[in-house]
Amino acid sequence: MTNNILLQDFKFIKEKVFSDENFNDSTFLITGATGLIGSLIVKSILYVNATSNANIRILAQVRDIEKAKEIFGEVKDVNLTFLKFDLLKPISDIGLKNIDFIIHTASITNSKEMVDNPVGVLLTAIESTKNLLEYMKESSNKSKMIYISSMEYYGQIIDEYNNVTEDKLGYLDMENIRSCYPESKRVCEMLCKAYFKQYNINVCNVRLAQTFGAGVHLSDNRVFSQFAKSVLNNQDIILHTHGYSEGNYCYTADAIHAIFLILLRGKSGQSYNVSHSHSSIINMARMVAKNIAKNRISVRVSIPESSISLGYAPDVKLKLNSDKLQALGWKAEVNLEDMFRRLLESWDYKG
Repeated sequence: MTNNILLQDFKFIKEKVFSDENFNDSTFLITGATGLIGSLIVKSILYVNATSNANIRILAQVRDIEKAKEIFGEVKDVNLTFLKFDLLKPISDIGLKNIDFIIHTASITNSKEMVDNPVGVLLTAIESTKNLLEYMKESSNKSKMIYISSMEYYGQIIDEYNNVTEDKLGYLDMENIRSCYPESKRVCEMLCKAYFKQYNINVCNVRLAQTFGAGVHLSDNRVFSQFAKSVLNNQDIILHTHGYSEGNYCYTADAIHAIFLILLRGKSGQSYNVSHSHSSIINMARMVAKNIAKNRISVRVSIPESSISLGYAPDVKLKLNSDKLQALGWKAEVNLEDMFRRLLESWDYKG
């Protein structure tokens, strides 16, 4: 299930948020449990159960039981149950009871699918979130939910907003079909806020920066994984854009720490940025080539004519402010360079 880097991360998460036994004897529903964030949340709780008497029950919603078994291996924890059900249908039909915490990570995040299947992207996000909120409204158990949003919520921010707090909002081009993804995040966040306001549902939105590190599978094809695999394979980094977009990044364990902390201390109806490092794509590529690969590889720009159909996000300049989260007691531990180092170490890179 784990390697040494991941075990270090799980120990870190346990010490940060589980040491006071706040979650002992509770029940979690994790949606999208085979995705990066969902799987790391599940594995973190499994680690806590294995190294203490926490007795935390995990209901892991998945679309494919066999894929779940691949990702989690032979788990002996009797508190883990894989549930295969459709989030687009009412949760009440499944008969789930006594859930204390819901972490809704399920989402379509593949850029090409945002272009090819925009209806699916929108409806999956909105219907699944509505169904979970309806379950909470109808339940006698006083649950708390975290909705996993994204920094893409902000769209394109004008230059003076270079330290973006949760109350800011940028431009989305509605002529660009890929905007279905960030727009779905905005709608779902507002849905959560509406259920809080109208029905007093205990829910927080978590706007994650681009999150990576140990736990990312070698088959992942996002930009950070492509850069890391270039190091692994000793090949030049090829950019299919000019790399002017400025992104925000957070290490996997720091992000999981933030999610659990917001579950404990986050204020109902509020949104929280989760971000640490900031860089343009081109500068990140150069840093990887120079500092991680020790100049054994180069960075080249080669823009294909079909780049629009690949679903790349438009160039943005965005620097997220995480002061609101830090006020809850959060502090990021891993910088951008070490995110790549720990990712590669988790892939057994010996460079």
